[in-house]
Amino acid sequence: MVTSLMTTTMTDKALSGGPPKRSITIAGHRTSLSLEPEFWQAIKQLAEDKKLSLAQLISEIDSTRGTRNLSSACRVYVLKQLLNRS
Repeated sequence: MVTSLMTTTMTDKALSGGPPKRSITIAGHRTSLSLEPEFWQAIKQLAEDKKLSLAQLISEIDSTRGTRNLSSACRVYVLKQLLNRS
């Protein structure tokens, strides 16, 4: 069950130019993921297109990610969706 998605405060990584880290609760456990702004935009648009909340879409990605970390799984998901539209 997805219960929340929020942006964390600026981390050292974000201050150094790394992707911002966001926290999410999936199936009752808290985790975080870092995505570049362009991937956040794309994943938000894909969630909107599917009429899902961002947290719901990320939960779906999480449930099918296999051994990839969540951030990588989100990037791959965005790429596959874009390739499938072509």
